[in-house]
Amino acid sequence: ICYHLGVSKVKDCLILALLTLGLTFLVWLPHLLQIRFNGLDFSNGFATIYRNFDGLEYVIIAKSWYFPDQIAALPQSLSANYYAAHFPGYSLLILALAPLLGFLKAMMLGSVLSTIAAVIAFYLLVRDFKLTEHPLWLSFVFLVLPARWLIVHSVGSSEPLFIFFVIATMYCFLKYEALSKMNWLLSAAVFGALAQFTRPPGALLIIALVLYIHWQAWIKKSFFSHLRYWPLILMPLSLLLIFYWYGQSYGDFWAYFHSGDNIHLGFPPFQVFDKQQYWVGDIWLEDIVYILGLGFLAGLTLWKRKLYPLAFFVLTYFTASSLIAHRDISRYTLPAFPFVIIAFEKILVTKEFKIVLAILALGIYLYAQNFI
Repeated sequence: ICYHLGVSKVKDCLILALLTLGLTFLVWLPHLLQIRFNGLDFSNGFATIYRNFDGLEYVIIAKSWYFPDQIAALPQSLSANYYAAHFPGYSLLILALAPLLGFLKAMMLGSVLSTIAAVIAFYLLVRDFKLTEHPLWLSFVFLVLPARWLIVHSVGSSEPLFIFFVIATMYCFLKYEALSKMNWLLSAAVFGALAQFTRPPGALLIIALVLYIHWQAWIKKSFFSHLRYWPLILMPLSLLLIFYWYGQSYGDFWAYFHSGDNIHLGFPPFQVFDKQQYWVGDIWLEDIVYILGLGFLAGLTLWKRKLYPLAFFVLTYFTASSLIAHRDISRYTLPAFPFVIIAFEKILVTKEFKIVLAILALGIYLYAQNFI
């Protein structure tokens, strides 16, 4: 590893791994101590961490592999079809770690290891492509912002693994664009297929890359150049593999679309402001305007910086997010935020922002504990 990455990179990666562990421990600490703090009662201990947010659903999948009779035999109250909305990548990781620790601890270790992998992938992306002069600091910012991300990577969730695969896909794809070496494109295809295997929004990664490839072919007037990207067919094939799996377990190839109230896309855009929708409401939604505004601004900023693959992904992701009828936009947009951070890195590395982050640190921590 030292030979391929260089000693300084390895040192920084170790620092980021330790920072990840330290931040996670700080989130876990009041639960481990079972104390009262800031009006919150942590007397339920680590059980509170275990049941946040939907990690237990992936444990159910790891134990049942979507077969309704096995799901019915487990201590849970949800319908078997509900689990079809949760893709199996994270559950496979839990299953791989379970013989060492048991399913619950494997769930948590999977989140921690995935977060370490994601932050190191982010660090390599911004350093190797010279997207910032402060890759270590920007990677630390990635660990704590947005604040919703600190929560998600401190509990059992599939987002850390998915975000790692997304960043790795973009890293390898950018390498291919720079070097035209097929091994990088194959790597991008594999990571992209794993992203799709982990979460449904992996389809947006496919769409973004296809749009970028066809845009490049159009501006270069080379209408068959897109054929050289053929390995990316692995990405939609992984989706077909999941649906085939559902056909075998549920007896329904389209079980994902029959999983209940789990698909929150609607038209026209901004259905999140329709109070008739189930997961929204009619007040305290102003933050969604800021999140979407920040995302679209980031996409256009990446475009201005000629980071076109990243720009296509961010703009595709936030366009789709504008169609989501769900209050929790901050969580749904998390996979695009590593690239939002890259877009605004010139602000995020300044002395002024470091002061602001220090001021906000306690607020971010209390927000995380209050949410959990």
